[in-house]
Amino acid sequence: MANSDKNIVYTQNNILVVMSLSDKCGLTVEEIQAKDVPDGVTSYIVDHSSLPTDTDFQNAWVYKDGKVEVDLAKAKEVHREYIRRERKEKLAALDIEFQRALETGDTSAVVAKKQVLRDATADSAIESATSLAELRALWNTEILGTSPYS
Repeated sequence: MANSDKNIVYTQNNILVVMSLSDKCGLTVEEIQAKDVPDGVTSYIVDHSSLPTDTDFQNAWVYKDGKVEVDLAKAKEVHREYIRRERKEKLAALDIEFQRALETGDTSAVVAKKQVLRDATADSAIESATSLAELRALWNTEILGTSPYS
């Protein structure tokens, strides 16, 4: 079996590191593992075909019971991070809109829009989600724009 048919995985800083291997390096998978995995870190060799094909939640991957899978609790945090990333630009634009609204004396509409964006990560439906499909469905395109999910 070729090196490229395998991956080496280990956890670092609470993120699963997935090493892709080359057939051209001249080392065995075990030699690469010994050379490239940080000292004192437990690592595993897995079949490349066993990795999840859904990479939307790759930062939620964990090695558990001999396989790589998506941890739903981590996926919820990944979903919140997607929201934070998208709302950052929108909040900055609303800051400008707020400054302009100060001139007219009516900032209530802008304040309300900003609060909706701030509250997006606290949506109780995120915590209640029981699948990745449910998390994806929670993306509110009206306030956040285009979904990051492919």
